[in-house]
Amino acid sequence: MALLITQLLLHSPCASAQQLPRENVIDIPAVSGGLSVSNVFQSGMVLQRDKPFRIWGWAEPGEVVHVQLANTRQTATAAADRRWEVTLPKQEASSLPITIRVASGEQTLELENILIGDLWLLGGQSNMEFELSKVENGALEIVSANFPRMRILTIPYGQGPAESPGFARLHEWSDWFGRHFRKGDWNECTPEVARELSAIGYVFARRVHMAANVPVGVIDVSRGGTTVETWTPLSTLRELDGARTQQMLRQRDAAAAAWDAEADLQKRIADHQRWLQTQQEQHKDIAADRLEPPTDLRPGPLGDHNFPGHCYAGMIAPLRGLSIKGILFHQGYNNALSGSAGVEMYREILPAMIAAWRQTFSDSSLPFCLLSLCTEGEPQTRRDYSEKMLNAGIEIRESQYNTFLDLFRSGDRNIGFVSTYDLRRRWYHPQQKLPAGERAARWALATQYGFERELQWQPPMIIDMKAESGTLRLFFDSDVGDPADGVMEGFAVAGIDRQFHPVEAAYAEKGTDNRGRVQYDRRQLVLSSPMVSEPLHYRYAWGRNPMGNIQKAGNLDLPLATQRSDQWRMEEVPLGVFSDGIPEEASRADMNRIRQALREQDRQRRIHEARLLLQHESVEESRR
Repeated sequence: MALLITQLLLHSPCASAQQLPRENVIDIPAVSGGLSVSNVFQSGMVLQRDKPFRIWGWAEPGEVVHVQLANTRQTATAAADRRWEVTLPKQEASSLPITIRVASGEQTLELENILIGDLWLLGGQSNMEFELSKVENGALEIVSANFPRMRILTIPYGQGPAESPGFARLHEWSDWFGRHFRKGDWNECTPEVARELSAIGYVFARRVHMAANVPVGVIDVSRGGTTVETWTPLSTLRELDGARTQQMLRQRDAAAAAWDAEADLQKRIADHQRWLQTQQEQHKDIAADRLEPPTDLRPGPLGDHNFPGHCYAGMIAPLRGLSIKGILFHQGYNNALSGSAGVEMYREILPAMIAAWRQTFSDSSLPFCLLSLCTEGEPQTRRDYSEKMLNAGIEIRESQYNTFLDLFRSGDRNIGFVSTYDLRRRWYHPQQKLPAGERAARWALATQYGFERELQWQPPMIIDMKAESGTLRLFFDSDVGDPADGVMEGFAVAGIDRQFHPVEAAYAEKGTDNRGRVQYDRRQLVLSSPMVSEPLHYRYAWGRNPMGNIQKAGNLDLPLATQRSDQWRMEEVPLGVFSDGIPEEASRADMNRIRQALREQDRQRRIHEARLLLQHESVEESRR
């Protein structure tokens, strides 16, 4: 009689997991012995509809493996590395649970309660990873998160250098939170499960599930503190021509080659001996687990999860070939820490990363939505507008928008973009995540689910600019305005001195009606500043926590994206800070010089505005 092997589905709840040691505890390894499937395939999962889908796993070399779904049966033979794979025909969406049987000899695996629907991947760093329980109105979402046809999988942290064949199902220890998180298991969406899911991912999935009325699965592959280069295959990075990318690779390669693990160990042993001696001389107690010297050889630079290609190798590569519906990506904070050089590298890599992920999931036109870098720090005001323009995170945000524009204008209708800069908080983990997820859902529903007539997602776009009579005239592809019908804020202009100042933004006049009333063109804005007599360029929402309230008209919640018309590097604005030549990579002292110049620029504007106000009041007084 055949031996029935069912996958382990039920585990101790997270509360009991806190008794586990302060390290990862594996329940099911990435690659199991005997007959097994990849851990991405489990009971309770969602499989992608309307696409053939692959299932793979491992068995003894040469063993014949049969995979059966309803009346469909596929067969594969395990290769020398034990891997086998079959492709099953596409299925229509279904909320009726199905079973997949995998058999070889006397071994049988049964994957039960599987639904057919849409699978969405969540990528990026901590602002994508940020849990529902920590966001504004998260508690309300949690108590109502009873969606049995929504399924959730969070991938454990993993890294290269070698590409991982799979991921483990485990209790993953978090030093940040001082607790274990259960990762690697598919779960139905309940309040208990949803509270630890990405807030953006949850509200996105909820909207799509409710509107499309099909099962939805989300796979969270985000990891805090990560850079764009770690999410990109190393082979892809090496093929790029960008000077900044190649410079980064040379530096990383040199650091890895120079690492001497044995010398590092000997130094740590010597440090330990000195520490022991100091403790003994001071008559301090020494814990038993601190007595022995270190014995491990550390990996050095290759142990950094941000080493180029590492997170791709450890977290994306295990999913290679999986059929999915699309991807949301929210990242950029760590690349903003490297100044203009980091921005230039980011711009080189991001389009290549998108193409590589699409190739990984076997779909060159896979829907892919970029969520722009969110806010951090004190809000920008007219008082400190110029000073708050000095931040590389703004240019990361612009790079994300320009990457979207390049793909969209080349005909890619499956690329999406969502601004998040107006969801303002001072913390670099702004807790306003639900609106960001809603915006991404609107893009998905409009472009992938047939709701293009009911929903708009595309941000307003500037299609032309003209300098005329001391102003800049901007032309948009749609009506724009402040949804509160107040002063339109966020634009700045500069002339040849590269001194950007906030502007007065007004609609262009297009004539008068039959009663002599002025008519305005809400697709044209005229920008002017008394501080800039001959404006040449504009910038919009150019702050890490920026001024900026302009949206597509019609209460559509579609902000104008962070953008500019100039190409000046951060170190080149304003003109004249460096009489001895603009530095290629600015030091801290260089950045302070720029900041002081921008502060003086703000001061001069405030003085000018104060004088104008006094003159106005004097005129008014004389009229009385």
